[in-house]
Amino acid sequence: QVQLMESGGGSMQAGCSLQLNCTLSGSRLVDYALGWFRPSTGKEREVVAAINSNGGRVYYADSVKGRFTISRDNDKNAAYLQMNSLKPEDTDEYFCAAVYGGGLPRIPSQYAFWGQGTRVTISS
Repeated sequence: QVQLMESGGGSMQAGCSLQLNCTLSGSRLVDYALGWFRPSTGKEREVVAAINSNGGRVYYADSVKGRFTISRDNDKNAAYLQMNSLKPEDTDEYFCAAVYGGGLPRIPSQYAFWGQGTRVTISS
């Protein structure tokens, strides 16, 4: 059974950095595309960043482009979201998601497996 677990969230001041971690168990990460999502208040869950199975293609939401970096280490069955220059509007619950196969999905419904989320709170 595929399971995802996020870690690394916390409370920080604006301008600081955080790294979120996502570990996959029950299968091989190399077979999955991964995404990080956050449910913006009052909105549908939106993709923050996504990475394809071999790490050769990535996608970023405009709101985080240049500040966040998604990466993966298939040998460790882990993926990461490095978040720099954090802003109060980045405050949210962050979810890691995975889907078997290639491509670079950006829509929540395209992902089959979800973690429980990790909270990020940024104060001004």
